[in-house]
Amino acid sequence: MALKWSDVTPEADYLCRRAFLATGVAALATPALGLGGKPSGLSTDETPNSFEDITNYNNFYEFGTGKTDPAQYAGSLKTAPWSVQIDGMVDRPGSYGVEDLTPEAALEERVYRLRCVEGWSMVIPWLGVPLAGVLGKAGVQPGAKYVAFRTLHDPEQMPGQRSRVIDWPYREGLRLDEAMHPLTILATGLYGRVLPNQNGAPIRLVVPWKYGFKSIKSLVSITLTDKQPQTSWQMLQPGEYGFYANVNPQVDHPRWSQATERRIGSGLFGGRQETLMFNGYGDQVAGLYAGMDLAKHY
Repeated sequence: MALKWSDVTPEADYLCRRAFLATGVAALATPALGLGGKPSGLSTDETPNSFEDITNYNNFYEFGTGKTDPAQYAGSLKTAPWSVQIDGMVDRPGSYGVEDLTPEAALEERVYRLRCVEGWSMVIPWLGVPLAGVLGKAGVQPGAKYVAFRTLHDPEQMPGQRSRVIDWPYREGLRLDEAMHPLTILATGLYGRVLPNQNGAPIRLVVPWKYGFKSIKSLVSITLTDKQPQTSWQMLQPGEYGFYANVNPQVDHPRWSQATERRIGSGLFGGRQETLMFNGYGDQVAGLYAGMDLAKHY
């Protein structure tokens, strides 16, 4: 039976379910089942952050630059109806409703690590669909090499866009093979609930081996192209933020080390932990960058 958004799993029950899967079920070598009833073998077995952590500490400059600003101001965003324009080098361009891109029966649970370029991290249980499936339905043309993404631009609903901290609208991009990788998803929920506005509702990108700013929120446009697209932070500070933005503890930000991270929710004296190459997803994605100088292509 397909999951309904009304079938919300309480956080305590969710964590108990994962603990069970990590012991008895895992011992039988049975993959964990996502909330949509689909195998979720790409998920980490780390304990997710609380719903409160995830929804009250984040970056979403469209609603302000403070970590709590999105939770405070994102209620002004109208998330339904919502459509995403898919165009460029595709066979079937058009405006697609979120419900068409991410039908409930297709939703998968993905518990992913999130590493912010600022040096903090979380573990988040997303609900979404592989981006590869969405692009496949649109019909990617042979010459396409990159995927460009754009966030909604509406200063009335997104008051942070009245500032000039970024050249709005927010833009991001991936190489086509990155976009088609099984780890890359379009998320519409977390913790079995509809994605909160402050976390990028109604639909956002999630690319877990890259710094969090690559996972663009509140998507309105996906464009297939043969040229590397401009991305917001690279346009703003090209000496600090590269196109690839892969998590790399060996390549520091010009103003701070990337060797360690602070896990949100670990407490005042929780200390720092070592950052993993590709945020711990190296076994799955390192091959995408074979032969590349990751210090140069940062």
